Amino acid sequence: MVANGQISATPEVPESQIQPASIDLRLGKEAYRVQASFLRGRSATLLTKVQELLDSTIDLTQATPPLLEPGVVYIIPLLERLRLPDDVQGVANPKSTTGRLDVFTRLITEHGDQFDRVPKGYKGLLYVEVSSRTFPIRVKHGMKLNQLRFVRGNSLDPIRNGELRQLAKEQNLLYDSEGRPSRPTTDRIGEGIELTVDLEGDNRSSIVAYRAKDSPRAIELDKVDHYDPADYWEAIPRPRQGHIILAKGGFYLLASKGRVSVPLSHAAEMMAHDPSMGEFRVHYAGFFDPGFGYGSKKGDICGTKAVLEVRAYEVPILLEDNDKVGRLHYYPMAAIPDKVYGTSIGSSYQQQGLALSKQFKRPSYTENTDPGSKPALSPPALAG
Repeated sequence: MVANGQISATPEVPESQIQPASIDLRLGKEAYRVQASFLRGRSATLLTKVQELLDSTIDLTQATPPLLEPGVVYIIPLLERLRLPDDVQGVANPKSTTGRLDVFTRLITEHGDQFDRVPKGYKGLLYVEVSSRTFPIRVKHGMKLNQLRFVRGNSLDPIRNGELRQLAKEQNLLYDSEGRPSRPTTDRIGEGIELTVDLEGDNRSSIVAYRAKDSPRAIELDKVDHYDPADYWEAIPRPRQGHIILAKGGFYLLASKGRVSVPLSHAAEMMAHDPSMGEFRVHYAGFFDPGFGYGSKKGDICGTKAVLEVRAYEVPILLEDNDKVGRLHYYPMAAIPDKVYGTSIGSSYQQQGLALSKQFKRPSYTENTDPGSKPALSPPALAG
């Protein structure tokens, strides 16, 4: 698509930007701080709407990355532009690191009527709405906060029922916490592979969740293994009662009970188990490339835990061990990708445990098996 001009950019798109089932999108040179988010519509160009709501313009090329304040909405033109064929459409997601930092992003097209969707045959510029919900962040020109994948044809639906059951027979899609294959039961596989939350942890750490703190210290997104987790996160130990209460408005990172696997023939997306949950948001990013928890061939990796990005909105929520929180939907690839998710292409979360985003230090930690004692604040080392 890059070679034939369906995707173009200045500077040109490097090979590292192309992921197994998506392309990373880069921030342009300016960010527009606006008074509010807005509903999409076809009546006005995006920049006309931005001008109506504009507070200030921020230069993203300055030497010191500028600050994006929490709770503020920014519209940022992206470097990439599209000339899609009439039978190809696009779907966008935040990148995993973006979601784990509680940074909300939505892709916008000119005259579009849906966020995070690019209509078939679209020709034009792309923009991203960015709003950090918890931490002040520093971003700059060329950074990548979201990703876009392309679908040929009319259907955006995942495989279901018989087709999904057949895939589960041919491939191990779910493993238990010890890495043993776990066959989903019939009632757990109709609309997707059911995921539950882990509040037991394992013998490596008693930490089962992290809750974001209100911190005035900004996070510079291009720093890796840099920040002390204790300055930004409260570690939550294994609860004696088998449950935790999510505070109203709190943002949490938890892990799935089982380890998931995405074979090379498919990509996957995590969806809420029950859309009627309303005040309980289960994920922000939730897209899994081919090879996640799988490796370069069957049997390379016995699954990887899914990190759950969770927020309770209107009321506190009681969350118990093994509660159903989501379903993993699988989507067929047009072909086996030339490269797959993993460390060889710079992927950050293959074989992860309950991992914070890559900006935070991952030092060694002292084992703590007493849930009543004060937990270590550094995140566990990568599992597996």
